[in-house]
Amino acid sequence: MPAIKKRKIAREAPQQEDLSDSEAHSSASEDAAPNTTEQEREPSEAPKQAPKSFKELGLIEQLCEACDSMGYKAPTAIQAEAIPLALQGRDLIGLAETGSGKTAAFALPILQALMDKPSSFFGLVLAPTRELAYQISQAFEGLGSTISVRSTVLVGGMDMVSQSIALGKKPHIIVATPGRLLDHLENTKGFSLRNLKYLVMDEADRLLDMDFGPILDKILKVLPRERRTYLFSATMSSKVESLQRASLQNPLRVAVSSSKFQTVSTLQQSYIFIPHKHKDLYLVYLLNEFVGQSCIIFCRTVHETQRLSFFLRLLGFGAIPLHGQLSQSARLGALGKFRSRSRDILVATDVAARGLDIPSVDVVLNFDLPGDSKTFIHRIGRTARAGKSGVAISFATQYDVEAWLRIEGALGKKLPEYPAEKDEVMVLAERVSEAQRSAILEMKNYDEKKGSRGKKFAKGKRSREDMDQEEG
Repeated sequence: MPAIKKRKIAREAPQQEDLSDSEAHSSASEDAAPNTTEQEREPSEAPKQAPKSFKELGLIEQLCEACDSMGYKAPTAIQAEAIPLALQGRDLIGLAETGSGKTAAFALPILQALMDKPSSFFGLVLAPTRELAYQISQAFEGLGSTISVRSTVLVGGMDMVSQSIALGKKPHIIVATPGRLLDHLENTKGFSLRNLKYLVMDEADRLLDMDFGPILDKILKVLPRERRTYLFSATMSSKVESLQRASLQNPLRVAVSSSKFQTVSTLQQSYIFIPHKHKDLYLVYLLNEFVGQSCIIFCRTVHETQRLSFFLRLLGFGAIPLHGQLSQSARLGALGKFRSRSRDILVATDVAARGLDIPSVDVVLNFDLPGDSKTFIHRIGRTARAGKSGVAISFATQYDVEAWLRIEGALGKKLPEYPAEKDEVMVLAERVSEAQRSAILEMKNYDEKKGSRGKKFAKGKRSREDMDQEEG
C-alpha cells in the first residue's frame, strides 16, 4: 500500500465568548420545531449494483486511504446507502444493527466536511454507554488519522476536571453519553456547542430505553438549528419517531434489513436442553469442545456473571467478567484483554450485546436466555460478522420452555438441538462440583469487599453520573 500523506487540520481562531444562559435558551426555543417531513428511502437490501470502493461513494482520496488502512475493503450496505446522501447534506435516519458498519457510515461524511471547513466542536456523537463512546472515538481518530483529527470522550465515571481540560484544547469531535455532556454544558466554563455542525445520535432506541429522553431534550435546546443530524437505531419505536420529529429536518430514512429478526447464513445456531442443576456441567463440556476459540457467555445477572468467571478460572479457563458494577477502568481492561486474546472467554451481561466492537468472536453461549427476542438477536449478532462463520448455542432448562418457544417464533424457524454426549459430560461432574464450592467462597469474599458499593443499582432512579453505566 502506498504511503499515506498526512494533512493536518489547521487550528481555527478562538471562538467568541459564550452566550449567556438566557440567550442560549432563547435561541433554543426558536429552534425547537424543525421541519421533519420524512422521506422514505428504505431498500431492504444493498443496492443492485453495490459500490465496490469508497471512492465510488464520493469520498476524497485521503479518507479512502484511511479506510484501506483500517481494513475496510468495500462499503457495507448501510455505508453504500447512507454516505452518498450524507455527502449531499441531508439529515438521515439509519436503521441498522450492530456490526453493519454504521459508525463509518456517519463518521466518514463528517470527516469530509471537517476537512472543507475545520473548526472546533464540529461534530457531536451521543451514545448510550461508556464503552460505545470510547469505541466511536477510536473510529473517528482511526479514520481521521491522515488529517490529524482531535476527538475527546465525555462519559460518567471519569474525572470532570480532566475532561474540562480536554475540552479546553478545542477538539473537532466530541463523543459523549448524554448525562455527562449535560453536566459539562451546565458547569464547564467557556464550553458551548453553539457552532456545532453535525449531531449524531447512535443507538437511539437504546438511548431512550435507558431513560435519557429528558436529558436529550435539554441538550437539543442548546444546539444550533443550522446543523446536520444523523439518527441511527436498530429499531424504529414510537419513542424514536418522537425524537426524530424533534431533532431532524426533512430526513431520509435508509435501512439495510427487511426483518429485525434476520440472522446471517454463516451463523450456526442450536440449543441444548438440560436440567437447570447441570448448567455449569454442560457449560464446561461446551468450552472444552470449543477450546482455543474466542467465546462470549451471556448471563442475566451481575451475580451470575461474576460467579461464572470465578468458577471457570478455577477450572483453568481464561475467563474475564464484563458487567455494569465493574469500575470503568476494569470494564475497559476486560474488553482490551478479550480483543487482544490474552483472555479468550468473556462472561458478560447484556452491556456487551450491543454496540461494542469486539471482532472475531467465534462462539456465543446464551447461558441464561434473555427476556425478549430482540436482545437474543443482539447477543448472537456478536459472532458471524463481516462474512465470517460463527456458532451460537443457547441453554434451555425446564424453566425456559415458553421463553425458548417465543424466541423460535420470532426467528421463524425451529433450531436443531446440539448433540452433546451425556457420558462425556458426566465425567466432568466431580471437578465441576469442587469448582462450584470454591466459587461460592470466592463470591462471598467478593461481596464483602464490594460492601455497599453495589446498592446504588437497586435504588430507583440513577443519577446522571451512572445513567451511562449498564445495570446488568
